[in-house]
Amino acid sequence: MNIIKITLLAFSLILSAGVTGGMAYAEETAGNPASNISEAISHIEQAIAEIQKSDFNTARVHLKAARASAEKISGHDDVVKQANGLVIQGQIKTKKGDIKSSTEDLNKALELYKSL
Repeated sequence: MNIIKITLLAFSLILSAGVTGGMAYAEETAGNPASNISEAISHIEQAIAEIQKSDFNTARVHLKAARASAEKISGHDDVVKQANGLVIQGQIKTKKGDIKSSTEDLNKALELYKSL
């Protein structure tokens, strides 16, 4: 009987932890749209700096993070879509090692994000 009580208690604690963790995650993702924009801008700026140093692997990580941040931006769908397209083009050109073109595309995307 004691084992059943302990098992039920542990199970209820696990469920309550899962529910509160889910709520905390929901609050985090529904955060301030301005912070998502600034996060995307920050990642793009860091990617540009890494591209200038020819560190393409780190730049790709920053570009992926910028795209993830941009997906959380609500409103301004046409500008965000255009900026994301430029970031994707920058990613493609970064994979090819084209420093000049990728930097140009990322600077255009940066200007679009800053206009929000």
